[in-house]
Amino acid sequence: MIFYTTENVKAPKLEKRKTNVWIKTVAEKYDKKIGEIAYIFCDDAKILEVNKTYLQHDYFTDIITFDYCEGAVLNGDIFISLDTVRTNAQEFGVTFENELHRILIHGILHLCGQEDKTPEARLEMTRKENEALQMITLA
Repeated sequence: MIFYTTENVKAPKLEKRKTNVWIKTVAEKYDKKIGEIAYIFCDDAKILEVNKTYLQHDYFTDIITFDYCEGAVLNGDIFISLDTVRTNAQEFGVTFENELHRILIHGILHLCGQEDKTPEARLEMTRKENEALQMITLA
């Protein structure tokens, strides 16, 4: 089950049924199943608070993924700062919708085991994000 909630922001426009099918399709590509995924859309202030409280990081980010996976079943809480998604979309010259989809699937890829701590891992993450973004029209 995939849940979408908000804290301090208006919910982004998402075709939830299509998005859910797409997320499940991407997870299946990695031999995973969706358990309980909670997307929490928030503002920069909230994501900074989460970053400080749980990760002891004093900086803004677009996404924080908490992994509660059990074997091949993906479970997690995924915080997404819509403020940063909007800023990144402008910076990268893409639509807000495109950047939001990239970040939605970024969290799922983390739950599937993809890291992004090294330059090589970041390149692989981007490759997998791009591959997943191509799949959204197939869902």
